[in-house]
Amino acid sequence: MSKRVILLTGTPCVGKSSAAQLLCVKLDAFYVNLTELALRENLVSGKDLERNSIIIDERRMMHKISEIIAKCDKEAVVVDGHYAISVVPKKLVTYVFVLRRDPVELKGFMEKAGFSGRKLWENLASEILDVCLVDALKVHGKEKVCELDVTGKNVEEVVNEILNILMKREKCRVGIVDWLGKLESEGLLDDFLKI
Repeated sequence: MSKRVILLTGTPCVGKSSAAQLLCVKLDAFYVNLTELALRENLVSGKDLERNSIIIDERRMMHKISEIIAKCDKEAVVVDGHYAISVVPKKLVTYVFVLRRDPVELKGFMEKAGFSGRKLWENLASEILDVCLVDALKVHGKEKVCELDVTGKNVEEVVNEILNILMKREKCRVGIVDWLGKLESEGLLDDFLKI
């Protein structure tokens, strides 16, 4: 049985986990949250004290993900994490969905989640500068990468968009947002690029 391996990536607080969990229900898929897996299986090589985050042992994580996918008895596996591109073997990936959220809305979500200072501004800059999208395209190319603007959408709407692409009712597209241009035209760029 050939498995579909679907990655949901994007900047923290864009809604990856909520969308991935609901997608798993709709597809009867196996769910992998990379951060939870790293902590549970001790796939951590250290801690970034400045950003208050863990540093993943990418080699060991890649081995563990390959093992999980191989042993999984479901037809689909959904992997959720902003660094999924780096740890899921390219040959196993069917689709990569990069969730994007308007930085103005994203800032509110991040602050509510406890982000502040350098960690807040670095992650906002990452969203504005398309870091997750560029990383996904470098590894998988336009054939497998789908960019979704989730701004103002609930999780059900986001998952329906993903399902429409998976079922070939809609096309997979990239280049659908330009946060840099939007913020610049609104006179907000200096307020958001603070690193």
